[in-house]
Amino acid sequence: MKTILIFIFTFVIPLQIYSQELVISGLQDSRISCVLEQKISIPDGMKRITVSFVEPADFDSRTYTQAIKDLRFAFSLKPDSEKREKDRYDNRIRRFSWDSPQGDISVSVSLNARIRVKLDSVRSETGYPLSSLPQEYSVFLEPTSQVQSDNPELAAISGELTRECKTQIEAVRSILHYTVDHLCYTLVPEKFDALYAYRAGSGNCQNYSHLAAALLRASGIPARIVNGLTFRKNFSIPVGQAEYSFEMADGRHSWIEVYFPDMGWLPFDAQQSEYFVSNRYLRIEVGRDNNETIQDGLVKWITMEQGKLAPPALEEQISSDFLNDDVTLAAGRKIAGLKKLLLTPPVYAGISPPILVQAVTPSLTKPTPDDSGQGGDSARGGGMTEPDFTRMTYQTPFVYGNLDFPRRFDFLSARLPERAADGSSGELKRSFVVETAEYVTGKKQYSQIFVLMEPVSLEKISLALHSFGGNGFLWLELSEDDDGEPGERAASSNGIAPNRISHLNGYDWVDFDFSGEGLILSPGKYWFTLNYSGSPIVNWFYTYGKSVGPVEGTRSRNIGQSSWNTVQSYEFNYRIKGAGTEGYQSKP
Repeated sequence: MKTILIFIFTFVIPLQIYSQELVISGLQDSRISCVLEQKISIPDGMKRITVSFVEPADFDSRTYTQAIKDLRFAFSLKPDSEKREKDRYDNRIRRFSWDSPQGDISVSVSLNARIRVKLDSVRSETGYPLSSLPQEYSVFLEPTSQVQSDNPELAAISGELTRECKTQIEAVRSILHYTVDHLCYTLVPEKFDALYAYRAGSGNCQNYSHLAAALLRASGIPARIVNGLTFRKNFSIPVGQAEYSFEMADGRHSWIEVYFPDMGWLPFDAQQSEYFVSNRYLRIEVGRDNNETIQDGLVKWITMEQGKLAPPALEEQISSDFLNDDVTLAAGRKIAGLKKLLLTPPVYAGISPPILVQAVTPSLTKPTPDDSGQGGDSARGGGMTEPDFTRMTYQTPFVYGNLDFPRRFDFLSARLPERAADGSSGELKRSFVVETAEYVTGKKQYSQIFVLMEPVSLEKISLALHSFGGNGFLWLELSEDDDGEPGERAASSNGIAPNRISHLNGYDWVDFDFSGEGLILSPGKYWFTLNYSGSPIVNWFYTYGKSVGPVEGTRSRNIGQSSWNTVQSYEFNYRIKGAGTEGYQSKP
C-alpha cells in the first residue's frame, strides 16, 4: 500500500446508538394547492377507457383536519360519459369513460386544501380490552387477504404485545412501536400483505399499514387503511442547538386510522415513524385494505380484439404549492430505547392523575442486528489488547451499506398492467413507488455516517445518484466521528464530472475511488461528505428511516457553515466496498 491511514477509537467500541422518541407539541396550519396529472398513452384498437377518482372529503380528527375546496377535473379529450357513486365506506367515486378514443388522454385533478395539525396532548380513558363497540365499526375488525388478523402467527404477536396493557392507547402504541422497529423500508417488495411484511421484516407503506392493521384487529381494535397523497415540503423541529428535518416525496402513500371510543378515528403512520399524520398528507380513500382502496387513479380498458393489443401506458405526476405554511413545532423530551426515530404528541392514559404512556416493545422474533446494523458484540478481538491492523491480510471481499433502491427505474410509469385471461381487458392501478431523493448540489451540504464492526481496506464508496447535467466535479471527503458529527477531513476520493454519470435511466451506483489512498479503517464510526465544484445538478436517493445506521447518522448544513446542526430523518443509499480479513473475529 502506498500509505496507511489507521483510525483507532478504542478497542471496545462505544456503539450505543440508541434512537429516541421525540415528544412534540405545536401546530401546523397550511393552505395547499395540489395538482395530480395523468397521461394515458392509448394504442389503436381500444374500445373503451375508464378512469376513476375519489373525491377527497373534509375530515376532522383529534390531531388532523382537512378542508377541501375548488375541486376541478380537466381533460384533453372530453369524456363520453361520467358516473358518480358512493361505496360502503362513503368514498365518493367519479368515473369518466371514453368510447373508441383516438390519441392520448390527459386528465388533471386540481384542488385547494387547508390542512391543520394540532399537537398538544392526546388523552384517552378507554380501557383495554375494549368491552363493546358500535356495529358500524365491526367491519374494521375483519381479516382480509392483505390484513390477515386471523393468522395464528400474527395473533400470537398481537397477544404478547398487548398482554400487560390496561388501556387502549397503551395497546395501540405497543403495536405501532413493534411495527416500526420490526420493519425496514423497501420501495418495491415482493408482496404487500401483513404476513409477508412480518416474515420478511421489510416492506413499503402498504406493508407497514397492513401489518399494523392486522396486529390491531387481532387485538380487537378497529383499524382502517387510508390512501392519499404526500407532499414534498419538509418541516423542522428544533431540539436543543440542532434541528430534526422531516421530508417525504410528492406521491401516493398509505397509512392507517385507529378508532378510539372516546376520541373517534385517529391517524397514524407507522411507515414514517410518526405517531400522528403531519399536514404534508392529503387524505383521499379509506377501506379495509389496499385491495379495496383502489378507485383513486384507477384506469380500466376494453379492447376490440382479444389478446392482440398492448395495454395503455400511464404516467402520473403530483405537484403541490404551499400558499402559506405556519409551523410551530417543538420537542419537549426524548424517550430512548427504540431502534427508529419516532414522533409523538404527549399521550396520556386517563386524566387523574395523567401518566405519560411509554410503551416498551417486547422482543418477540429472531435475534436482530444491534443498532449499528451489523450484529454481534461491540467488543471485538477477544481481549483488551488492541490488534495491529496493519499486519492483517485483507483478501475477503467486503460490501456494506444501505443497498436497497430501484436501480435505473422510471418513476413516472412505475406500474404493471393487470389483464384479463383472454387479454381483452385490464386495469392500471396507481403506484406507491415514489422518488425519494435529495437535490444535493444546491445550497446545502450532506454527510452520511457508516459504522464498521471489523477492519476494512477501503477501496470505494458508492452513492445512488441521478445526474441531470451541469458542469464541475463531485467528490467525497472521509472523516472520523467527532462526538456525533463529521470531524476534520482525513482523505478525499477522486473527482467525477457529472457528464460521466449516466442520467438516462434513473438512479445507479456511482463509485468514488479511495484505492489510491491505501486506507485501512479500524472498527468504528466514520462519515463521508459529498462535495462539489461548478454547477452540477445531481440527486441522491434516500430511504425512509435508518436501515443500517444510527438515528442521527445523516446530517446537513448550509454551505459555509461549520456546524452540522440539521439531522435528516432518512438515510442516503450508499455502499462501502473493500477487503476484510478472516483473521479478525467477533468476540463470542
